[in-house]
Amino acid sequence: MKSEMEEEEEEEKAGCSLRQLEGISIRRATEVVGLLISSSYCSRCFPAKWQLIRDKLEQIRSALAAAADGGDCAANTELVGLLQAITSTADETRLLANKCSDEAYGGGRLRLRSDLDVVACRLHLHWERLDEIYASGVLTLSRAIVVSRPGVGASREDMRFYVKDLISRLKIGNLEMRVGALKALNEVLREDDKYVRILVVEVAEGVALLASFLDSGIEGVAEEAAEAISAIAGFDSHRAALATAGAVAPLIRLLEIGTESAKERAAGALKRMTENSDNAWSVSAQGGVSALLMICGDSGSSGELIRSACGVLKSLGGVEEIRRFMVEEGAVSIFVKLSRSKEEASQVQAIEFLTAMASEDDAIKEKAMKEGVLGSLVQLLDPNSPCSSKAKEVSLRAIEAFCFSSPSTMNVLMSSGFLDPVLSLLRSGEMSLQEPALKAVARLSALSQAIKKAMGDAGFIPELVKLLENRSFQVREMAAEALSGMISIQTNRRLFIKQDDNVNRMLQLLRPEEKSATKKHVLSALVCLADSSGVRRKIAASGCVKHLEELAESDVSDAKRLIKRLSTSRFRSMLSGMWS
Repeated sequence: MKSEMEEEEEEEKAGCSLRQLEGISIRRATEVVGLLISSSYCSRCFPAKWQLIRDKLEQIRSALAAAADGGDCAANTELVGLLQAITSTADETRLLANKCSDEAYGGGRLRLRSDLDVVACRLHLHWERLDEIYASGVLTLSRAIVVSRPGVGASREDMRFYVKDLISRLKIGNLEMRVGALKALNEVLREDDKYVRILVVEVAEGVALLASFLDSGIEGVAEEAAEAISAIAGFDSHRAALATAGAVAPLIRLLEIGTESAKERAAGALKRMTENSDNAWSVSAQGGVSALLMICGDSGSSGELIRSACGVLKSLGGVEEIRRFMVEEGAVSIFVKLSRSKEEASQVQAIEFLTAMASEDDAIKEKAMKEGVLGSLVQLLDPNSPCSSKAKEVSLRAIEAFCFSSPSTMNVLMSSGFLDPVLSLLRSGEMSLQEPALKAVARLSALSQAIKKAMGDAGFIPELVKLLENRSFQVREMAAEALSGMISIQTNRRLFIKQDDNVNRMLQLLRPEEKSATKKHVLSALVCLADSSGVRRKIAASGCVKHLEELAESDVSDAKRLIKRLSTSRFRSMLSGMWS
């Protein structure tokens, strides 16, 4: 008789044999399926059916590979039976693949088509049974959560296989595996656009699966799913697929109840999805406007979250009906308040949003002005303000949108203390700020005499004269326009003439290569300045008379007027016959 120790040793050996059998059985099935996937690409007929079969095979292969190093499963008769069934179906499928790859095959195509349908159905049943076994806990996942990622220059087939493997793990995995697979998926989506197309176009239910994870309520899963959705939304051609998969509603729910990280990623995804007003109605219909406005009005929202929310609302505002609804929901008040934020990025986003809204609707412009948006804009331009050039540039564009449309709003701008900061911007020499500042100055110079005098007293004339020599045609033109407006009053003409070289600098802009618009403003200014005999002498002595003559011959009225003013007895003989 055997001792108890000998019996225990035999039982342990038997257990080891069972575990070895399990590993061999699962690995064998995995290898068989993998080889079949490779050989199926040789099939020449029914490509669509073979693609469907490959999809099923890859799902099964991924699930088996994930469990290849699992625990004691061989004793489970259901699993053993399933592995045998999978292997048997794979053998039958290989025979069909051989027939489809044999050019000399003369069998019936209808029968072959029917056999392929049967195989596809059988593989689907195998997958469902395997999924049930995972759910029951009989089969456990291996520690190797993610298969090796394809290297640089990998074939499209390897990339497709990797994505499908990740999707399979998302379907069958536990929490740890799903989070790992989502992170791995996001890495490849960020780094190579090809993976995005594969996921959306070539992987069945891939986008829908990601959308379903948005509502998981599990920290980590929803965030990673939202990031993947955002990566897909970065492509115009794929946004419709996201809407079709039902991604909009769960993204909005994340804005309402998600963690701060989930909200940021959801808002980023919606920002991309709604660019150019795409999916605007879908977001609005799901309550997105109210959720986004609540975020922007919440002082506890992060800067990144507010920036993305502003971006979404700006896109939605392109639709008139949605824009009106925003106003009814208090959007103007929320964003005027946000324009005073201590965080510059939020300020900029709020100002850009209000500017976009105001450019579409005068009523919004008036409401924002009444609520004090101009004070925020002018404050940003203060030379002592720590804000960036970007913020100042945005502020100048907003001032143009809010104030340049009528003399009354320009007068309001003047009373806000705008002259000192805008003069400082002219002196800064920074092109991105000089041009919008010049545009504002040119508009101001066309207003009342009181405003023109205030500009002259503030010291604008010397700065504008310097800009007449700027390399930019546009800067020279706007500087000439501003000077022409300011010189129309006598006090500013005196200031201009005090500097001996000012007239000569202006005359240089009559060169043939100068733009005609610039010459127009210069001539208008010179006509006013020619009231002074000293200016007339400078013009006559400058050598620019020939340029004036050419312009006069081209029927430029101000050039004609100047020539006539210069036609004293000294010039009459030279110009007689031309201006009778």
